[in-house]
Parts: sequence; C-alpha cells; structure tokens
Amino acid sequence: MEAEEGEEWEKRMEIEENMRMSTIGSYGGKVRNLLVVCASSSSSSSAAAAAAAAALSKEEDVQTEAEAEAAEEEIMLLWGIQQPTFSKPNAFVSQSSLQLSLDACGRSLSILQSPSSLGTPGVTGAVLWDSGVVLGKFLEHSVDSGMIHLQGKKVVELGSGCGFVGCVAALLGGEVVLTDLPDRLRLLKKNVEHNLYGEIRGSANVHEFIWGDNYSNPEITDPLPDYVIGSDVIYSEGAVTELLETLLELSGPKTTIILAGELRNDAILQYFLELALKDFIIGRVDQTDCHPDYRSQRVVIYVLAKK
Repeated sequence: MEAEEGEEWEKRMEIEENMRMSTIGSYGGKVRNLLVVCASSSSSSSAAAAAAAAALSKEEDVQTEAEAEAAEEEIMLLWGIQQPTFSKPNAFVSQSSLQLSLDACGRSLSILQSPSSLGTPGVTGAVLWDSGVVLGKFLEHSVDSGMIHLQGKKVVELGSGCGFVGCVAALLGGEVVLTDLPDRLRLLKKNVEHNLYGEIRGSANVHEFIWGDNYSNPEITDPLPDYVIGSDVIYSEGAVTELLETLLELSGPKTTIILAGELRNDAILQYFLELALKDFIIGRVDQTDCHPDYRSQRVVIYVLAKK
C-alpha cells in the first residue's frame, strides 16, 4: 500500500514538473516556470458567479501569497540541488589580470579589466565575472542551436560592465545598446572599440543609463527592445526596485528579458523574484541548455516576459 502511494506521489510530482516546463518570450527552449497558475473550471450559474464575486476581494492576497511561496521554493531548490557554495568561484575569469582572452563567435576577444577598481565600494563592473561569461556563451550556444535569433534584433544590455556580453550579442547579429553608469563608460567603450573591429553581423553603441531614469533616451526606448539582457544585476535589495521599474519600462509585448547571476545571496534573489513575479512570467534555464563548456552551478539564468 505504501509503495503504491509512493508511486502515485511520484507521478503527481512528474506531472506538476511537466506542467511547469514551457517557453517564455522569444526564447525557444523550455524553461522551468516558477509560478504555474491552474485555470479554474468555469460555470454560468448565478451561484457560481456570486461565489466568484465574493472571492474577488481575496484574489490579490492569494496571488501575493502564491508569488511569495514560488520565490521561496525556487531558492530552496537552487541552494538545495545546485549547492552553489560547493562550486569553484571565478572558474572562467581572472580578476587580477589587466586583460582576459575569451573565444566567442569565431573570434578571440580581449577584455580589458581594472582590478584596482574592485577596492572602490560599489564598483563591480570593472572586472569580468563568471555570470557574464556564462551568459555570453549561453547566447552564442542558443543562437547556434536555433533557440534565439538575434540577427537584426534590438538588444539593450543593463550594467554592461566590461562589455563582454554585449560584444557577443553584436557579433551574433544584434543591434546592441550597451549601458552602464557614467563612471563605467570609459572602460566599456574601450572594450567595444577594441573587439568589434572590421565587419560584424550586428552593431554596438554605448550609452549612459541610470536605472529609474533616462527613459527619454530614444536610443534605448524607441523602439522598445526585442531583448533586454544583463548579468549580475541583482546584487542588493536597494537596487531591486529600480531594476524592476527599468525592466517594466523597457518591456513591450515582444520583449524577452534574459538575466544571469551568481548565487551569492539567497535573500536578495528571493526578494527580487517575489516582486518580479507580480509583473513578469519567469522561467529558469536548465543547466543542460547552457554552453557545454561554460556552465556553473554557481550561475543561474532566468528568462522573463511581461504579463
């Protein structure tokens, strides 16, 4: 009897997991949807209509609770299954080097870094992090496998830092706008000019962009981008609200958001997911869909689309 109950439970869990797997936005691969909403059965009876009206006032509270539970579940799964703390940090980068060489899109990209800037509070974009490498190679792998089409698409990168991800997107055919804070642009422009030489499939421009501001810049918002990308942009609770406001402002009906981040602080990630689920459909990319040579248990990739 217990064995039968166990098998039944496993079947239910398998069905639930299959229900969670779906495509989001323009990304053609299946992702694990963080929040599955089951449609309730409809009825035309007056009793059912009255019951629905009575329950309407509670719907928002129920939805908020579901979003909180989904975010909490995601954190438990990530830290319980992927166990990021047991994986080696900086597996693909050397932050003490002034220059990194990384192969992408048939080129050897030379990424200039400023290791001395790491000592400045709040400055992290002066060096490359694993999440940036994983995201850049994920884009390359996804384009090669037909899961993403960047040719001629407008791509806005948030927090471009050293510019590796944006350069890869341009080499893959994207019309890329790389953005960061004013004091980060000098290094960013150097890397774009240094690596995007000759004929490339797409284009790249660098612009100052402060989250929660600059929405009037037509280079960024007119038209709205096909893709918004970013790595390690979820780094503090204080930045979460401005980041979400920015993602909403940049999202049109055809915009797909792809964010990568290192699993450092579970509380900050959970806070972001809980708030983001109010306005976005969110799915996690499976590790097997990352580039086979550039995947890490410390790095997670999410695909988002505005509800």
